[in-house]
Amino acid sequence: RAAPRGARALTTQASIRDGPSAAAAAASQPASAAQSAEKTHFGFREVDKNEKEQLVGRVFSNVAEQYDVMNDLMSGTLHRQWKDSFVNALLPLSANGHAAKCIDLAGGTGDIAFRIVERSRALFPSEPAPFVNVVDINQSMLDVGQGRAGRNGLAPDLRFVQQNAEHLDKFEDNTFDAYTIAFGIRNVTNIDLALSEAYRVLKPGGRFMCLEFSHLANPVLQSLYDQYSFNVIPVMGQLVANDRESYQYLVESIRKFPRQREFERMIREAGFSHVSHEDMTFGIVAMHTGFKL
Repeated sequence: RAAPRGARALTTQASIRDGPSAAAAAASQPASAAQSAEKTHFGFREVDKNEKEQLVGRVFSNVAEQYDVMNDLMSGTLHRQWKDSFVNALLPLSANGHAAKCIDLAGGTGDIAFRIVERSRALFPSEPAPFVNVVDINQSMLDVGQGRAGRNGLAPDLRFVQQNAEHLDKFEDNTFDAYTIAFGIRNVTNIDLALSEAYRVLKPGGRFMCLEFSHLANPVLQSLYDQYSFNVIPVMGQLVANDRESYQYLVESIRKFPRQREFERMIREAGFSHVSHEDMTFGIVAMHTGFKL
């Protein structure tokens, strides 16, 4: 979902509409003004790039407390199976007595991180459990996850960090064995930057894994899915969470996310090798993976 080149478009449009003097004025704007003119999408709306982060943050602050309940209702609990399959494909991580280091982006409520730790303990009891850094841009989501981790006895194996996926400056290069992000990358303003940061913080040999809503190949099923998404999910959000607009955005954001092959291309361009994807439930969800070699 490449964003338009705002500064270039601004200059070109000014030269066509208003002549050379307007074009020169546009070109001479300070960098901050040019950046604010760059556009991206927030659902089906076009917004300034520097506005999207705040808008997405507001959505997830609004839905944090009802996030897990709504996931169960919207997917008919299928999201649990998708996440289970995702983590099962990632394991094993720790080996030879060394605890793997993982980073889970957009992971505030802990769904993926908890599964990584719990399933590693259950399946590989002789190996130390991986240590997972749970990173989310939204503190409300992190607060929910930290509370759950304390109640589940998983806090010693987890660290919760508020940070933007596009700027992981709290983490050094070549640090992690695995980078995971589930149902989060479509909300990032600059996906290319997030992928670049994923590549940077992974160790050589480290694995990138992304679980995200995607696109169905069958047009009949896609039509039925669209009808459910647009006619049922926002109403459900209003009834359960008293928030129709946030769930309208979440539905729209899925349709704006790149198709499976296009997202594969983006992952390769970030530097990853052996990139592939696997569709789940006819393509409602896709699991993408790649390696830093």
